[in-house]
Amino acid sequence: MPIRYRCRHCETEVGQLPFDSIDEAFLEKHNIEPEEQHIYIQPGAEGDYTIQCICEECQTSLQKFPSYYALKKWIQ
Repeated sequence: MPIRYRCRHCETEVGQLPFDSIDEAFLEKHNIEPEEQHIYIQPGAEGDYTIQCICEECQTSLQKFPSYYALKKWIQ
């Protein structure tokens, strides 16, 4: 099962990696602390994983409108 990267704002799939699991080396490479895993990594029903990230379009919007950082969900 792949590891999917999905934008946490617009929910666009950014990419996939063909890994079967998430190990310590993966977490270290992505700078994800163990206590933050539940925020950024969601296990799927079929054994896959989804990593919450930010796509380029949303990152550009956040740079233009920094007040959006205060909102949990700013795309309706």
